[in-house]
Amino acid sequence: MNVRPLLVCALLVLAACGPRFIPGTQITDTEDTRAILQLMENYRSAIEARDAQAIQQLVSKSFRDNAGTEDPADDLTHDTLPEALPPLFARLKSPRVDLEIRQVDVKRNGTATVIYYWNASFQAPGLLDRAQRESELEQMVLQKEDGQWRIVTGI
Repeated sequence: MNVRPLLVCALLVLAACGPRFIPGTQITDTEDTRAILQLMENYRSAIEARDAQAIQQLVSKSFRDNAGTEDPADDLTHDTLPEALPPLFARLKSPRVDLEIRQVDVKRNGTATVIYYWNASFQAPGLLDRAQRESELEQMVLQKEDGQWRIVTGI
């Protein structure tokens, strides 16, 4: 008896049962990961459009971000974003943002962590003489609220 065809069939069945990835990534293809990637794209495009209202719609009511400092005076919350973002965006000219999503970890408790590489360029006339570039590995924490993923921290 030739065992090779049985072995090939068994390997094909096992391969078909493995996790499916979103094309071009190593991110498991699920309804949640697709929704999270869409949220990240909405975030990226809102920054490029300098659209504070669009970002406000992406954040959770429990959103809190320390702006990378220990000074609580510059902390951002859901309630302070409408006041904080428009003046910031008004100083930026031609923002360009590229997000390379490296990892999406969806947890059973309705939260998720997104690890992404942020590559941005912008001009800030009156503040800086030349165009600026920033690149950094970042983390964003999300929470599912009423069936929608929202940003809790990490903008």
